Amino acid sequence: MSWLSSSQGVVLTAYHPSGKDQAVGDSHAKGGEEATSSRRYGQYTMNQESTTTKVMEKPPFDRSISQDSLDELSMEDYWIELENIKKSSENRQEDQEVVVVKEPDEGELEEQWLKEAGLSNLFGESAGDPQESMVFLSTLTRTQAAAVQKRVETVSQTLRKKNKQYQIPDVRDIFAQQRESKETGSDGTESQSLRTNENKYQGRDDEASNLVGEEKLIPPEETPAPETDINLEVSFAEQALNQKESSKEKIQKSKGDDATLPSFRLPKDKTGTTRIGDLAPQDMKKVCHLALIELTALYDVLGIELKQQKAVKIKTKDSGLFCIPLTVLLEQDQRKVPGTRIPLIFQKLISRIEEGGLETEGLLRIPGAAIRIKNLCQELEAKFYEGTFNWESVKQHDAASLLKLFIRELPQPLLSVEYLKAFQAVQNLPTKKQQLQALNLLVILLPDANRDTLKALLEFLQKVIDNKEKNKMTVMNVAMVMAPNLFMCHALGLKSSEQREFVMAAGTANTMHLLIKYQKLLWTIPKFIVNQVRKQNTENHKKDKRAMKKLLKKMAYDREKYEKQDKSTNDADVPQGVIRVQAPHLSKVSMAIQLTEELKASDVLARFLSQESGIAQTLKKGEVFLYEIGGNIGERCLDDDTYMKDLYQLNPNAEWVIKSKPL
Repeated sequence: MSWLSSSQGVVLTAYHPSGKDQAVGDSHAKGGEEATSSRRYGQYTMNQESTTTKVMEKPPFDRSISQDSLDELSMEDYWIELENIKKSSENRQEDQEVVVVKEPDEGELEEQWLKEAGLSNLFGESAGDPQESMVFLSTLTRTQAAAVQKRVETVSQTLRKKNKQYQIPDVRDIFAQQRESKETGSDGTESQSLRTNENKYQGRDDEASNLVGEEKLIPPEETPAPETDINLEVSFAEQALNQKESSKEKIQKSKGDDATLPSFRLPKDKTGTTRIGDLAPQDMKKVCHLALIELTALYDVLGIELKQQKAVKIKTKDSGLFCIPLTVLLEQDQRKVPGTRIPLIFQKLISRIEEGGLETEGLLRIPGAAIRIKNLCQELEAKFYEGTFNWESVKQHDAASLLKLFIRELPQPLLSVEYLKAFQAVQNLPTKKQQLQALNLLVILLPDANRDTLKALLEFLQKVIDNKEKNKMTVMNVAMVMAPNLFMCHALGLKSSEQREFVMAAGTANTMHLLIKYQKLLWTIPKFIVNQVRKQNTENHKKDKRAMKKLLKKMAYDREKYEKQDKSTNDADVPQGVIRVQAPHLSKVSMAIQLTEELKASDVLARFLSQESGIAQTLKKGEVFLYEIGGNIGERCLDDDTYMKDLYQLNPNAEWVIKSKPL
């Protein structure tokens, strides 16, 4: 299918078995008057064998998708894939389990949200001293605090209605400190720095992001797009609020402007880019709490409803390959290959496709024969773990079909039950920049198994796209084929009308396109969230230190002696402007290194590795890493381009250790 546009609206033309695109009702063959009439409505048919048309009274994409981009976009691949999925489902319907999605009761959604945001101690049976959450709340931005306050108020009202006997939070008490900090900032220096950064990036962001009504679905690949850094230093919701407050006049001035969409890239950060997997588990947990609050705040600011769903536990298969929960499958795989983070069958299917050559025309788009796929599934279930399955007999297109089938038949979607709707709602955000920001937060929120498997999938899809000159699979084609496999979870039993599928098609394909193109950016933890974690850790250290001093005083301990011991050994042993780097597993276990303006983490590693001998000499860059440990962070793996002096100034009490990354 393909899109047509006119000043009157949007029309989707139907794909015909002949391979030609025709307007439904063959308006091309009729008079110009009839052709014009047909363009007034979005007409489409899902069944290629039927001439029945569906009429939409209003074009679904009057939000932010430019008509020009729709002209260039063929939707054939999406609808063909959807038909293939339906046929495949009919063949395997007897094997599928349907996950029941529970509709939450009044206030239950907000209560669950507060638990997942790490704020369960504010209410309910687990309610305790609100001071426990004050440290956390004091690090929130105004939009984050507003999102929390809104949910606390809803829970409070619900609990009062239900006459619950346990403690009900008073919103005024919880946020009194927060209101005061809005005026002065919980940390004067950092607040000033934040405002400076916000001003620094604001103009760039306004120019870079397209305003409501301006964004294209997927820019033509031939058109070179200007590159701009995406701001990771200021809260996404704060950026959206500032833009909302300042862009009304600009929207009026910008109408009719059809400039090329910018292409976003990761900004260079002197204190180092933090990627998912770089932080210790205790800090990553805080990152997830903040990411949920930030995502909710962003959707609140933009007026988009964010509803999490909850899957009711049901009986699923506890062994096999298909229709198995990811976590169960990985437990099964880890007994075979310890440390495995991506299902073995998933890895093998990808490697089989790659062995066949990524230059094959129509790769991922052309399906394997349905009966053959069903037989292969049964044979794999019986022989895969025994190692007796004959992979040479699997055709490349069959392997691709099996890969997509594996994703679709997960009992809970790869994008998770909780956040599938939030991923689908990304298409409703006004600008490309905001869509990327939301996807970044959603990727952080995914369970580890889902996130790791999604990453492996996206890396593979990028390899397919890299061979587009020969396989004819551009990023648009791949996005169209993969979108229904990821975004329309049939295992959930969510029946969608053809009209809903029509509305979702281009939007989810656009989101799929962003996931593929910006996967490196999406697996980055925004600096403003890392800074919030640093602030939480600093405040918690202060609180612990005060408690320790109080305890020592009670024990009549020598406070002066304690305070001397409390000082970092680095301060005593190392001169100003010098750091001591530990490398317990290398032959040179310790080295004092002078900090300079240009010294990077890669330079520190190079100095150590250049002095290795024997077996250790075979160590390569990428096998060991420099870590920042302690101070205001639990543990953080540094990227090669981290400027050590800048990071030292941010965290002067850290220790510096070279070691390998845990599996």
